[in-house]
Amino acid sequence: MPNGYDVVIAGAGPAGAQCARDLTERGYEVLVLETEPEKTFPAQSNKSTGGTFPSMMGSFGIPDDVVMNYTDSVVLESPSESFQFLQPGAVLEFADFKRYLVRDGRERGVTFHFDARVSEPILEDGDITGVRYDGNEEAYADIIVDATGPAAPLAKSLGVSDLERDKQAVGIEWEFEDVDLNHPDYTDLTDTMMLRLDHDLAPGGYSWIFHTGADTAKVGLCFIQNEKYSSNADRILIDDALTRWLEDDPRFTNADRIDNSQHRGSAHIQPPGRLSTDGFMAIGDTVPSIDPLWGQGIDKCMRSGRAAAVTADRCFTGGIDTSADEMTIYDTLWHRNVAPKASMRLLMAHLLYYAPTERYNRFIRDLRRLSDDTLSAANGGNPLALAKLFHPGDISLLRKFAAEHRDLISQLLPSLSSLLSE
Repeated sequence: MPNGYDVVIAGAGPAGAQCARDLTERGYEVLVLETEPEKTFPAQSNKSTGGTFPSMMGSFGIPDDVVMNYTDSVVLESPSESFQFLQPGAVLEFADFKRYLVRDGRERGVTFHFDARVSEPILEDGDITGVRYDGNEEAYADIIVDATGPAAPLAKSLGVSDLERDKQAVGIEWEFEDVDLNHPDYTDLTDTMMLRLDHDLAPGGYSWIFHTGADTAKVGLCFIQNEKYSSNADRILIDDALTRWLEDDPRFTNADRIDNSQHRGSAHIQPPGRLSTDGFMAIGDTVPSIDPLWGQGIDKCMRSGRAAAVTADRCFTGGIDTSADEMTIYDTLWHRNVAPKASMRLLMAHLLYYAPTERYNRFIRDLRRLSDDTLSAANGGNPLALAKLFHPGDISLLRKFAAEHRDLISQLLPSLSSLLSE
């Protein structure tokens, strides 16, 4: 076919670029179509906080020069409590990170077309065989991958995407200098990522301060756009929420925003539906790959890109078979390697953000009294470990929560669902 490739990927973000890197390492011809012009890439999609783990850096061969600061710990804050635990991390300069993935992909043999907006799939006998972009431009491949994020023009057209508006979380972040990272009224945030649970700041979400070196930090917040998480009669705009925090928190008294450092984006906090079909996979934020509990997305997007590359390699080995049955290899890898226990973590996220603000103080105190092993098990969704974070006074909260999330709970914990609804 004209303009034919083994794989065409829409989107040059972490998921799409990593998928392309892995595929070219296996000897396949790959085309990546990116909406943004290369000259300004990624000005329109520089939306991530850049917080990730050293394990991601090692697993995907990411160099140190895209890291703003390596951190040693994580701090959880509530309105009057805090809890610090050791957790090595890396705060990336996200734009440099994305540009590195493109540069490295090119060196490996990936073909990138920038300023190339994908609009729709090309179908033959109901199956996708290519994509149309920039009006009448066409590219064909045996496998098509949608890595465009929530826009998802291909996944939506093929009925793979089912993102729901009321499950969308929005976020905004600025970079600041002259931040007081060791204010006497708060935990020292030097070389730390801090997450704060406080509905007055971020209803149905959290705010953060990520130390990026010296007296600079990334400061932002995100929340689910759903009024049930807010005690206010009217929904607060996210820009206003961030402004209010900056005005009220003494750590920002002398802080100045760094010009052109705003990051803004969204993600969906919901379980994925379909992930693939004949000759097609949806990866990264095109499906909800972000961790619903703590918002970590870079590692999971990269893993989803790798899972898609492994799937394509399997479909091409010993003859080409890109049937829906073969493509479900990707679904299996996604649930095993990208987001294991995704439904349980989603349930935990909903419950965490559903709790009233005053409950967060006790939650932080509970974290301080539990062992590291128990905390690790609870974070992984172990029901017995999670039970240690609840108290008799939470019964009414749990019953109300169960009534609103009956379907999700019944999938995971049918006995608990029936108990709480009695």
